[in-house]
Amino acid sequence: MTDSVITPESTRIGWIGTGVMGRSMCGHLISAGYRATVFNRTRSKLDDLVALGATVVDSPKQVAEQSDVVFTIVGFPHDVEQVILGEEGVLAGCRSGMTVVDMTTSRPSLAERIAKEAAASGVSAIDAPVSGGDTGARNAALSIMVGGDADAVARIDPLLQLLGKTIVHQGPAGCGQHTKMVNQTLIASGMIAVCEGLLYATKVGLDLPTVLQSVSSGAAGSWSLSNLAPRMIDGDFDPGFFVEHFIKDMKIALDEAAAMNLALPGLALAYQLYQAVSAQGHAKDGTQALMLALAELNRVDWKAAKQ
Repeated sequence: MTDSVITPESTRIGWIGTGVMGRSMCGHLISAGYRATVFNRTRSKLDDLVALGATVVDSPKQVAEQSDVVFTIVGFPHDVEQVILGEEGVLAGCRSGMTVVDMTTSRPSLAERIAKEAAASGVSAIDAPVSGGDTGARNAALSIMVGGDADAVARIDPLLQLLGKTIVHQGPAGCGQHTKMVNQTLIASGMIAVCEGLLYATKVGLDLPTVLQSVSSGAAGSWSLSNLAPRMIDGDFDPGFFVEHFIKDMKIALDEAAAMNLALPGLALAYQLYQAVSAQGHAKDGTQALMLALAELNRVDWKAAKQ
């Protein structure tokens, strides 16, 4: 199958990257009946998908050789470059008519480069970063921001519909990544506000879950307030999305803004605060760990306060 209609009977899926989000996302496709060939650098992270029937191979190239549509969701832009453009990368194993969908949050310029190199081989390349974290991935409720050729995007829509609830084609290659930068900019400053609000409530002795009942459904409501504030209150800093990956995203957005002579002081402040979170040893924690840095700034022992 190359350019024909996508169905579980005719379409073989490849998946590269089975971390906090990728494992659930690939699982949804397998559960819908698609045959999947998978690769991950840490092989043990494939066990759940193997139990569902996935086939494991030894390189991204081998994934492409056994697939019709290949999805990637890895950590950093250099990982994307290696996995897709490297000697043993996806494009090295692609055939004309295939589609490569990168769901990593990465540099818009890299998405454009991948699309150009893929097109030279008759392959469609789509950038489709997501928002919604581990919860959105598990519940197939992600927001997917898509860049690429309109016909290619329309063809893979049945697959994207299995992964998310909001799928919007933003424009040509790179536009999905640019939209994700907007998303991350919005989240960054909002996370500061969530932490500061909870610190204020703590300082005056309010009951935090009761406070959330009042403020979450009003004008102050946000995804972070509804989903991450309860984790902060519970002292749960496990990753739905890694601090180190959020720092990477903010750096991409700041670099893009600088290239446009655009000042984003709120984003710059959030970037510096998250650098402090990482310096305190929380790079592998979830983004809600910003609370720990701001609590430290105010000499509040947040973990002790929650016990």
